[in-house]
Amino acid sequence: MPEHLILVEKAGYRKGLLDDLPVITAAEYLTEPAWQQKRGLRIVNLCRSQKYLGEGYYCSLLAEARGHKVIPGVRTLRDLSRKSLYSLETEDIDRRVQKILGRRDRQIETTSFSVTVMFGHTSLRELQGLARELFELFRAPLMRVTFEKKTVWRITAIRALGIQDLAEEQDEAFREALAGYLSKRWRGPKQKRRGKYDLAILHNPDEHMPPSNAKALDRFLRAARRQGLDAELITPRDFGRLGEFDALFIRETTSIDHHTYRFSRKAASEGLVVMDDPDSILRCTNKIYLAELLQANRVATPDTAIVRSGQLDELEERLGYPMVLKVPDGSFSLGVYKVENRQHLEQVARKLFRDSELLLGQAYTYTEFDWRVGVLNGEALYVCQYFMTKGHWQIYDHGSGGEVEGDHRTLAVSEAPAAVVETALRASSLIGNGLYGVDLKETADGVLVIEVNDNPSIDHGVEDQVTGDALYERIIGEFLARIEAGKSSPVRKISD
Repeated sequence: MPEHLILVEKAGYRKGLLDDLPVITAAEYLTEPAWQQKRGLRIVNLCRSQKYLGEGYYCSLLAEARGHKVIPGVRTLRDLSRKSLYSLETEDIDRRVQKILGRRDRQIETTSFSVTVMFGHTSLRELQGLARELFELFRAPLMRVTFEKKTVWRITAIRALGIQDLAEEQDEAFREALAGYLSKRWRGPKQKRRGKYDLAILHNPDEHMPPSNAKALDRFLRAARRQGLDAELITPRDFGRLGEFDALFIRETTSIDHHTYRFSRKAASEGLVVMDDPDSILRCTNKIYLAELLQANRVATPDTAIVRSGQLDELEERLGYPMVLKVPDGSFSLGVYKVENRQHLEQVARKLFRDSELLLGQAYTYTEFDWRVGVLNGEALYVCQYFMTKGHWQIYDHGSGGEVEGDHRTLAVSEAPAAVVETALRASSLIGNGLYGVDLKETADGVLVIEVNDNPSIDHGVEDQVTGDALYERIIGEFLARIEAGKSSPVRKISD
């Protein structure tokens, strides 16, 4: 069982409140070498000075550096320090706030009030569900949440608290909340552990075009069991449970403005091994960033131009017709348009510029199929040919008749053209050491990279057609190796 440790700023603070619990001061944790060498600690940071470069902040920062699991993590402290960050996360919750408090308008005399949230619990029963959701978003032990009504009720402030901020009459509620949290989170699940480590596989049973079908997910679970991992399929509702696991494998289509990115970011900040990591998602999901990255590193791509509104003349002159116009963050061929003439260009551009300041234009390059090379940690896993759908120019045809997918052919890596594999490995190395799918075209001018996907398709009967269960074993084995090494994929960081 992992050991837990509680940090406070002063020894003996609030005598009796933390009796019989492992409590040390922040100064002890920061300066005593014994805590630096200790492994497997799970830390509750109850310091008040959690602002940037404060004592409590340094405790969370060093805890993460030491491989300890800590709440609040540095990312949580950063998010709560700026309203512009946490307000993005609370948009959906604000609708529920209005629904709950709107019903009580006549009974509420004030237009502003605050509640204290302790490990996801609050004294106001009708706000308990909201408190739990906020704790799942921001894993801070103690928070003060302020609600205000202007036109409608909404959350206007969230602040992390220290134990000193609690009133004496809140002591009993605090003890109960802390005991419940320690019991639920740190004493492990009630079921007997079979494996040495825990792996969460994020999927969405309602996703129309998931990156792994049900049979593939089942084979991942089987591979995990064979290698001594307790693997569990989780859903978007399990955000608050990430701390129970040692690793996260995302098998849901990723996007920046989406819970998949929040899952990845949260898992990485808590020290879990995660694929794909948040930096890989940032790099791969934005086609404009990816195009610049590939061009800067002289990786061959179709002639590509980044355009703003008002630059259609330059785009037309450079690429000619037909051309391909893309939104920055589409997937599965969504948001990708083949433009045949000026009128069509203006029509498509007008539509796409409503959602993005920049668009990506590419020279149209038709081939009967695209190559896809699956790459993990710099090693080619599989090679597929994805054929265009009949009578269409893409692999996926999102027409009025519904989505239609073209045929496929899977090859052994050794059977694929060496130039295709080598180019794929070079392109993926610019992203990181995670799991990627590199899409390429083989043309008379050479091999061209179309894009790098952070969340590649791995379906039973397609990508595993040649390697079979060995594909799943290899991926799970990488998770195990990284867990054993005690660190996630060493990708370069993108500055916030």
